[in-house]
Amino acid sequence: MAFKQLIVITSLAALSVVGTAVAQVSSPVGAGGPHASPPARPRIEVNPRPLLYRRCASWYELQYRPSGTVLYPAKHCWWVRG
Repeated sequence: MAFKQLIVITSLAALSVVGTAVAQVSSPVGAGGPHASPPARPRIEVNPRPLLYRRCASWYELQYRPSGTVLYPAKHCWWVRG
């Protein structure tokens, strides 16, 4: 009985391999198969008007943490006409 089961399992494995090979051959290569790369995403560029520039203010502030007080740099920027 074990010999018959071995033959059946081997036959099913061989059929699955042949079926996979036939499916790969029948699909066209250039039609965007399973390994096709996704289309490129558009890039977004921000170009402010030439009369604008960024002005920034920076300072140090105390932050209270469980390990102790820490002096931490902070910064705020905004667009200015000029």
